[in-house]
Amino acid sequence: MIVEARSLFAEHIATRQAQLALALDACGYDELLIWSGAQITAFLDDYHYPFKPNPHFMSWLPLTRHEECWLQLRLGEKPVLYYYQPDDYWYAPPTDPESWWADQVEIKPLRKPLAARDVVSSSKAAIIGEVEDRRGVGDVSLNPQALINLLHLDRTRKTAWEVACIAAANKIAAIAHNAARDAYFAGASEFDIEMAYCQAARLQAHEMPYGSIVAINEHAATLHYQGKDRSAPTVRNAFLIDAGATCYGYAADITRTYSNSDGLFAQLLAGMDALEQRIVAGAIAGTDYRRLHLQAHAEIAALLKDLGVLKVSPEAAVAEGISATFLPHGLGHYLGLQTHDVAGLIDNQGEDLPRPQGHQFLRLTRVLEAGNILTIEPGVYFIDSLLAKLRESKHGVAVNWDLIEQLRPYGGIRVEDNILVGEGGNRNLTREAFAQL
Repeated sequence: MIVEARSLFAEHIATRQAQLALALDACGYDELLIWSGAQITAFLDDYHYPFKPNPHFMSWLPLTRHEECWLQLRLGEKPVLYYYQPDDYWYAPPTDPESWWADQVEIKPLRKPLAARDVVSSSKAAIIGEVEDRRGVGDVSLNPQALINLLHLDRTRKTAWEVACIAAANKIAAIAHNAARDAYFAGASEFDIEMAYCQAARLQAHEMPYGSIVAINEHAATLHYQGKDRSAPTVRNAFLIDAGATCYGYAADITRTYSNSDGLFAQLLAGMDALEQRIVAGAIAGTDYRRLHLQAHAEIAALLKDLGVLKVSPEAAVAEGISATFLPHGLGHYLGLQTHDVAGLIDNQGEDLPRPQGHQFLRLTRVLEAGNILTIEPGVYFIDSLLAKLRESKHGVAVNWDLIEQLRPYGGIRVEDNILVGEGGNRNLTREAFAQL
């Protein structure tokens, strides 16, 4: 591990300590226990589902596979990690802690799991985690929402360590995206493209931050398309891939769309890439993300009008909900240890921040702050069920259905970058990563 990373991580822990002191004081606690979690066994089987630790645990430590660990945090004291390292010959136990991160905590090795009652040392303690009865929680406050809200709000402003991890994840994902693009144009199936992506990222599928969306042709019209066809289609119109990578648990979340066409869909794709970058430029501190979302609808409606797909003004298309047929999801979300990272829909007091009327799937409604990392991912899709409803409505006359029939075989377009918000500008971590290849 390089010296810079050691320094960044030490600063990260110092920031976490300061944030925790304020949060515990505000909620009346003097101790916090965070449980990393445990593997879940499949029903009537001895197979374990892929394990991912509690994100609150990973926000303190770069441990992405470690179960049955406790992190004990007390005001004014060094964090204590109860590090589960069983003497096991069925599975490889966790390796010894590395000094670059272990120097920031006191390590207490465990050979057997501990219950919460064996760790807690205060009557004013709280526990965060998916803790079962067998963990012996007792009367300790479990997952208090007020405390969780404060810790979630702290996580919306990334430390330099977190920024470095997400930037590194973007570099890994950019390499893999290029491999997937090359596989598509070489004639590969969705399944083989997925394999090419994982190989280039040097990650197994369960190590990805989410299940990759690998969609050729009409499959791109399913927003979270989960299939991976083993056979390649004869006709290859377009390809959409939404796939990420991780670095110490922190996620990249990138989408790109490619086309074999030089006609109408190619014009639409070029227009979508340009408008995505215009929206990205507005992602600065002080901007209400809801405004960016509505800007995306207005720009997509204008693009569809310019290409002859819509017959009404962009303003009318947004006001009447017509644009939602083509962009039915939100513009983006916070990004971090969770792909859809926390606190996107609450204010600094923990109260709900409403979505714009008619836009129920938007995941981020806050005013942006320096240090936020988020996605900007406008899309335009040709989804049969939504198109059918629009065609049957009073607004059906607002659409050129002949052009819709030309575009349906392409499925849809999404362009997604990961953005670090600054005071007077931002960093596009995704385009930065691609430019370095």
